[in-house]
Amino acid sequence: MTADLPPPVAIIWDWDNTLVDGWAAIAAGLDAAFTEHGLLPWTPEEVKARVRRSLRETFPEIFGSRWEAARDTFYREVRARHLQVLTPMPGAEAALRAAAAAGLPQAANSNKQGPLLRAEAEHLGWAPMFARLVGAGDAEADKPNPAPMRLALAACGVEASAAVWYVGDTALDMVAARNAGCFAVLLGDAAHDGGVGNANPDAIFATGHALAEYLRGLAKPVATVQF
Repeated sequence: MTADLPPPVAIIWDWDNTLVDGWAAIAAGLDAAFTEHGLLPWTPEEVKARVRRSLRETFPEIFGSRWEAARDTFYREVRARHLQVLTPMPGAEAALRAAAAAGLPQAANSNKQGPLLRAEAEHLGWAPMFARLVGAGDAEADKPNPAPMRLALAACGVEASAAVWYVGDTALDMVAARNAGCFAVLLGDAAHDGGVGNANPDAIFATGHALAEYLRGLAKPVATVQF
């Protein structure tokens, strides 16, 4: 699905399971919150399948009136370990650097809490490649609401259009792209989220390496002069 793609003018990225693998910290935070409040913890597979929307939307549904205490427990556990267990997804850094080399402005739109998101980008040395890192709580509503995407678009200096790619790994990401008037690009096969058919993307890249290769092809060749 890449041969006839119009080249992007900007790329906005999802974060978890698109650019980074931080599941171990998320799972530990959820396990602590569930255990403290007498709920059965999720398996690692359930964590990957169920974590989509932001905490401020989902925790009141799970914990009811106790959600703020559960939130505090979750974030305490995540902050204690997230930088230590964080690893880039295969090909992620290559894709980011290829987009930068092509002169494409980049931002992130994640349902990870904003300070955690930005700490992770700094830890990996990626922060300078992003015009803005928009996380949960940074806008009046979280993804798939278009509010955080608007912040990312403004930072990139572009307006929403099919020439702006939002790259993610779930059906929610594809909905977020369309809600904001952007092009929905799936990275991977969404096997953890019902598959490609459920995600219904505008374009698919099987791996970060494949996306990096495509983006390297967009880099403008350096002009040479012969005497």
